[in-house]
Amino acid sequence: MSKKIFKKYQLDAKKNIDKMTVFQNELDEFASNISKKVISGGKILTCGNGGSSCDAQHFAAELLIRLRSNINRKSIPAIFLGMDIATITACANDYGYNKVFSRSLEGVGKENDVLICYSTSGNSKNIINALKAAKKKKIFTISFLGRGGGLAKNISDKSIVISSNNVMRIQESHLFLSHYLAEQIEKKLLSKKF
Repeated sequence: MSKKIFKKYQLDAKKNIDKMTVFQNELDEFASNISKKVISGGKILTCGNGGSSCDAQHFAAELLIRLRSNINRKSIPAIFLGMDIATITACANDYGYNKVFSRSLEGVGKENDVLICYSTSGNSKNIINALKAAKKKKIFTISFLGRGGGLAKNISDKSIVISSNNVMRIQESHLFLSHYLAEQIEKKLLSKKF
C-alpha cells in the first residue's frame, strides 16, 4: 500500500514540475533585471511565512553563500527580511505581526533593490504590507504565489503564480523555480565579472 501511495506522490510531483517550462522566459528576464540591479549596488530582499519563509531564506542563503559547490564566486547581496527571532518578536510585539517584513524593509531597503516574496495564498497581510512598503521606496517586486495569486498578484511588479490549491505542490514549484532563478542570476553575474 505505501509503495502505491509513494508512486502516486512521485507522479503528482513530476507532473507538477513538468508544467514549470511556461515560466522559463519570465525567470530569465527576472535574472537579467536582478543581476543588473546587483551590479549597480542593489541587493535582493526576500520574505515569506511558514514553509514559504523557508523558501525565502533558502533562496537568500544560496545567493549570499554558494549555490553550486564547484563555483566559487563573490557573495551576492541577499537578505531575508525575517532576519532573526529577536527582530520578528520585537516587531510583532511593538507593531504587530502584519509589519514584520515591512518594518525591516523600511530599514534596509533602497530604490535599487529587489524584493522577492513567497506566499502560497498571496493574501498574507505581512506580505501585502512588504509589497506596499517596497512600492513606496520604488523597489522592484517579484512574487512567487499560488492559488490564483491573491492580492499580492496585483501589487507585485511581476509574479509567478502556480495554479494549484495544493500547498505542497505550490512550494515544490517555488523551490524548483527559485533554484533555476538563483543559478541564472549567478551565471549572469559571473559573465559580467561580478
